[in-house]
Amino acid sequence: MTARDMYLPVAAQPSVDTLVEMSQQAEASGYDRVWLPETWGRDAVTTLTSIAERTSTVGLGSSILNVYSRSPALLGQTAATLQEVSDGRFRAGVGPSGPIVIKGWHGREFEKPLKYTREAVEIMKQVLSGESVEYDGDIFSLSGFRLRCEPPEPAPSVDAGGLGPKSVELAGRFADGWHALMLTADGLRDRLEDFEHGADLGDRDRADQRVTLSLTCCAMADREQARELARQHVAFYIGGMGTFYRDALARQGYEDTAYEIAEQWGSGEKAAAADAIGDGLLDSIAAAGTPEECRDRVAQFEAIEGVDAVNITFPRAADRETIDTTIDVLAP
Repeated sequence: MTARDMYLPVAAQPSVDTLVEMSQQAEASGYDRVWLPETWGRDAVTTLTSIAERTSTVGLGSSILNVYSRSPALLGQTAATLQEVSDGRFRAGVGPSGPIVIKGWHGREFEKPLKYTREAVEIMKQVLSGESVEYDGDIFSLSGFRLRCEPPEPAPSVDAGGLGPKSVELAGRFADGWHALMLTADGLRDRLEDFEHGADLGDRDRADQRVTLSLTCCAMADREQARELARQHVAFYIGGMGTFYRDALARQGYEDTAYEIAEQWGSGEKAAAADAIGDGLLDSIAAAGTPEECRDRVAQFEAIEGVDAVNITFPRAADRETIDTTIDVLAP
């Protein structure tokens, strides 16, 4: 049975308490796991620790911690500690993020994202094993240390994010799962083939891996307002977050639209960028509209073979009332 997760809002919230309250609401509503992104607001680790201390059953996860701002060993230490404070409820999600964040916020060169992600995942797994870390990679060489505390039992799973064919194949080959987003049903099926090919290359048991799809959702009585919020959210990612999401949309058969959104956004015409997202495209990558429409759309994605969890996410501009309503409407 496909799990239903919740992605805590990517936009800034009034306080850490707000994010804790949303997590408690998700727990009470029966969601399997809450995921927290790390962008350029509150750090995910401190916030997840607060959530862990004030919840008891809902799973917790990072989606994603980037592989440039923390060393792989520190990512492993962090995963071990969050697994401890959550009493075994943590799942790590890591990935390269994108050049806008890595260069503009962290001051690092966005280089060799596939290699950085692979080596980070491999080193994290060594750290979490509790054995001495011996690693000689193209980027990182580590020797002579092991985790100073007892390793967590069980060790938390380590997932990888990815949009393109090679990054998704890498997730299948080296990670315990893949985080997917901004994909149509057909686009998701294409990338699932890449993931499963990677699992074969890595001689992985697909049954032990988890594919989590993040789906933008907005359920409101005011159907058109819900859809406008979702359009604005999609336009921000396609137009404002570099080329990754634009290229991913183009690969799925929407090349002209993807470039129109990016061009309008780059010219400061954000409303026009959102308007370029037609009803058909919106319905193919989001669940936005009335409660009944949203429930039906989510169910369609949950029915896709190979998807293990659908992660309910919210538009950037959604207010607390809209978020609360969507959580309740789409509760498992």
